[in-house]
Amino acid sequence: MHELWPGGSRILVDLPLEENDEESKGAAFYVERSGNPRISSVEFSNFCIDGLHFVEDGSGMANPENTYTNGKTGIYVASACDSFRITGMGFVYLEHGITIYHADALSIHYNFIAECGNCIELRGWGQASKITDNFIGAGFKGYSIYAQNFGGLLITANNIFPRGASSIYLDGVTRSSITNNRLHSFYPGMVVLTGDCSENLVSSNHFLRDHEPWTPFVDVDNGLDDEYGLLYISGHHNSVIANHFSEVVHNIKPKGATLVIMRIASGNGNYISTNHVVATEVHANTSDSCYAAQVEALLATEAAEPLTVTTVLVEKESLQNMILDSGSDAQVVMDRTVNAFRATPVPGV
Repeated sequence: MHELWPGGSRILVDLPLEENDEESKGAAFYVERSGNPRISSVEFSNFCIDGLHFVEDGSGMANPENTYTNGKTGIYVASACDSFRITGMGFVYLEHGITIYHADALSIHYNFIAECGNCIELRGWGQASKITDNFIGAGFKGYSIYAQNFGGLLITANNIFPRGASSIYLDGVTRSSITNNRLHSFYPGMVVLTGDCSENLVSSNHFLRDHEPWTPFVDVDNGLDDEYGLLYISGHHNSVIANHFSEVVHNIKPKGATLVIMRIASGNGNYISTNHVVATEVHANTSDSCYAAQVEALLATEAAEPLTVTTVLVEKESLQNMILDSGSDAQVVMDRTVNAFRATPVPGV
């Protein structure tokens, strides 16, 4: 006899749910207090919350366990909170790992939050919080990290794996930092700054976008085409500095398009500097073994040929941006009469 889950504590979420139940009904831990003062200094530490399995969602997916849908949540905080800590936890097989409204001084640190439909959702508004040193990976319909109307959010040193629709999605977030993360995705829209996100720093991250190697998900995507960009910005005065982008693809959508690495869709005064892009076209293999397929794909560096890309695309709605050393003259597309540009030198030219 052997122990399937040795050590620690494991909460199995097996709540009876009806189709029209409120989202919070599926929460293993539900935290709420109305009035003042806010609820403060609650700590979740060193145990695992397991949603057990996913269920049929009407999408027609052959195996219901691949839907990332079951109505279950690990931790749901419904009211304003201060100084919460979530540390050393495990979250698996949940439609929503962590959902928190109105967070202040929140710390989500050193957790494993993966095989969840959505991993971390900071909703409503919040300030002065951090998401650091976590292993994170959402499903194809959800977000690995989502934050709404936040100021002073620190997202650092996370290892974010596929197959979330976005690795990091910020809506109306200001004066926050995305730094030193390893980001891996199968789709465009890896990091999205929208809703007038402004004065944020995106620096020293490694972006890897390649194709899904596991057979059951080969035809699944997040609905975005390759012209959307790996990094999408709608906002003002954001800094994107010293990031490495690895684009390893074999099938561009739509066919014949030039894929985009960084796209500034709107907003003024953004600063894009010293980013390095490696784009190669490969003929990837698929496998019925999820683990073996992914390791093989990560280790493969031989490419058929370099791929033509647009490293930076600045839409006409965006003005007064500065693009420095983030692509050659041919790789950067923008109106150079209203934006500043300095090309990356091409060796031997």
